[in-house]
Amino acid sequence: MKATITPSELQSILEQREVALIDILTPEDYDEVHIRGARNACVYEMVFLDRIRELIPGKDSLIVVYDASGTTLTAQTAAVKLERAGYCNVAILAGGREAWLKAGYPVVRAEGKTGVEEMIQDGVYRVDLENSSLVWSGRNISKRHHGTIDLSGGQVVFDNGKLKSGSFSLDMHTITNLDLQDDNWRAVLHRHLMSDDFFYVERYPTVDFELKGAALIAGATPGSPNVEIAGTLTIKDTARPLCFPAVVARQDDGSIKAHAVLDFDRTLWNVSYGSGKLFERLGMHLVHDLISIELFIVARPIND
Repeated sequence: MKATITPSELQSILEQREVALIDILTPEDYDEVHIRGARNACVYEMVFLDRIRELIPGKDSLIVVYDASGTTLTAQTAAVKLERAGYCNVAILAGGREAWLKAGYPVVRAEGKTGVEEMIQDGVYRVDLENSSLVWSGRNISKRHHGTIDLSGGQVVFDNGKLKSGSFSLDMHTITNLDLQDDNWRAVLHRHLMSDDFFYVERYPTVDFELKGAALIAGATPGSPNVEIAGTLTIKDTARPLCFPAVVARQDDGSIKAHAVLDFDRTLWNVSYGSGKLFERLGMHLVHDLISIELFIVARPIND
């Protein structure tokens, strides 16, 4: 058997003989739509070969694997794993499930599923504070400190399926450190961050971000940023523009999830302690100007 077969060739073989047809995508993807007669063994799982052994006892059986589109390494990876495990008659469906669907051959589809990806519904989405989080990191040449800050509020607006505007607020009273094990040193750092050396929380209890626009990133693949966020970040008495890439995706329950990782120069927002461009001969008190942020957002339709 050659390394790849076309949908028409596979359909002809299925009409003539028994074939171990394996959908190698996730169980959720398989349940949504799969080629009729296919069984599922997800190649992304550590138990992929264990599952194959359950489904296909004989290593001489004809095995045809397929992925979603045939444009990635997914099916090739499965075929290599099978061949290394001793399965000697493995083929890949050229073009994957998409080619099979385009050819009009039979599939099994979950009730209510059309195969068309659903757009994000227009409207206002409120940030789920319990399931959203922000992790900060600050560094000098010797070490890194990191911790969390709670969101105190936020919402985003979608129009025509695209992110249009929004706002987020951080409660600076909740800033924590997670790396220092000694309670006394952790308390010292906490007071330092709360003081006017850094965020002056007594006078400026929140940090605010106003989202003013978002542009789709052309050619973005799943797991890479697909939206460029633009807005205004306000820290203490300083408001400045800030842009950063993010991953934004609709979830099956209608909620929105977003993830962003970014660095920004704190001194541009008047957080100046220990900056080598603002002070001299700092010695052990030198602190890098960049602050790193990792943000996880869950937002739900405001009518939920």
